[in-house]
Order: sequence, then structure tokens, then C-alpha cells
Amino acid sequence: MTTLNLPHDHDHPHDHGASHDHHDDGHADGAQTVQLWLKAAILLGLGLYFVYNILTGNLTNYINLRFAWLSYVAAALFLIIGLYSIWHLLTAHRKGHAHEHNDQHDHDHAHEGHSHGAISWPVLAIVSVPLLLGTLIPSRPLGAEAVSGGVNVSAVESAEVTTLSIPALERNVLDWLRAFNREADMARFDGEPVDVVGFIYREPTFADDQFMVARFTVSCCVADASAIGLAVQSQDTASLEQGSWVRVQGTLHLADFRGERLPVVQAERIDRVDQPEHPYLYP
Repeated sequence: MTTLNLPHDHDHPHDHGASHDHHDDGHADGAQTVQLWLKAAILLGLGLYFVYNILTGNLTNYINLRFAWLSYVAAALFLIIGLYSIWHLLTAHRKGHAHEHNDQHDHDHAHEGHSHGAISWPVLAIVSVPLLLGTLIPSRPLGAEAVSGGVNVSAVESAEVTTLSIPALERNVLDWLRAFNREADMARFDGEPVDVVGFIYREPTFADDQFMVARFTVSCCVADASAIGLAVQSQDTASLEQGSWVRVQGTLHLADFRGERLPVVQAERIDRVDQPEHPYLYP
């Protein structure tokens, strides 16, 4: 009698496709975990960067002091969200170990919860750019090298400012330009004393005895910064380097400057000074 050897069905067939899918899910979970940790690290980094700038005073290199409170709010939000993200990851990790032997249905639900909050690699890269630039590029205020298109000899008026009520020797560069804007007869300023601080700025067309004592104004942040300045005339300018900070004392006299008849400071004394703690002027 011939015996037929029939193939036996296995009681527990292996589903290779399911195993492969489970392996892929493991890779996906790993990538999402890395993304979530990076997101938490970037949020914490941004929060700490804001705190650092607030504590060191570097914040004024970027924004108007009136809006400093927004940076305090941003620092708090970044730190809170970053710490919460870390707490959420740690608790999810512990729960994952506690339920690692659950059935596939539970695994699917855990996978959905774990992927919640994950963001793509391109988005992570874009969000990290401000943090990288902020930490790699030293913080410093705008100076003569940042002047583009020349220095303005006029200033934006503000209804809240009564410039003419400020004593002449207490006016800064912005105050003087506002006063010029409000006066039709520039001869009125002849002989008025001037005592201002700013950085040296020269253009190739300036005469050898001319320069400008300049400052940057910032309405909101450095993105809207504008360079303004007073014209200065002095025989002692050879030792004054472009961008160096000086205190100029003298008197105003009408003179030709850039093809216009303007009040020009006839310098009586020019002293080198340190850069002010707050180098910007705020309209």
C-alpha cells in the first residue's frame, strides 16, 4: 500500500507580513521619539536663550525696550512647553514598558498617542535656525558697518514728544533732528550749544573735516532700525575711526552739507567714549 505524505498544517502559522509591519512600526516609533525629543530640546533651548539675553542685557540689541515684556512671556512659554514635552515623553516611556505585552490593538492605540505632537524633520530644522544663529553669532548692536543707504538728517515726528521743551544740552541726536523738523527757519539754531553721543560715520563724499555723529533708532526691533545723525565739522578728525563712539561738544552753525543748508555742529571738543549701555534711540 502506498502511503501518501500530505503536508501538515501548522497549528501556529507565522505571518511574515505582520512581522515585517511590526518591524517597520518599531522604526517609525523610534524616528518619532527622536523628533519629539528634539522638539523638546529646541523649545527648552529657545526659552533658555531668551532668559540669557534678558539677564545679560543683550535683549536691547534686538528690540525696543517697550516690548521687552513680550520676551519674558516668550521665555516662560518656551520653558513651560519644553518641560511639559519632556514630562510627557518620560511618562509615555514608562507606560510603554508597563504595557509592552499588550495585544496588537493596544499597540495601535499607543502608537497613535505616541505620534501625537511629532513634527517633521524640515519643520524641526526651520524652528532650530533662530536658536543656532542666536548662539553662534555674537550679540552686538548695530553700528557704522550696518548703515545702508546713508544716515538720515531728519527724524520721524512723534506727537507725544515735546522736543523744544528739552534743554539744548540734554538733547540727543534724535531730539535735535525732531527740533529741526519743527522749525521752518534753521537760522534759529545758530549758536545753540550741543552735547551729544554717537558713533563716527563718514561717506566718501565728505570733506576731510566733516563726519556725522550717528545713532540707530528702533521703533519695534532691529528689522526697522534707521540710522540718523548730526553733521559735524572739525579740524581734528584724522584720528577718529569709523564706527568709534564719541562725545561731541560744540555749537550749531548753518553750513552746506550734502548740498543742503543745515545746522552743523562746529566741534569744540571730541572725546572717545564707551558704547552706551542702550545704544539705540527710541522714537
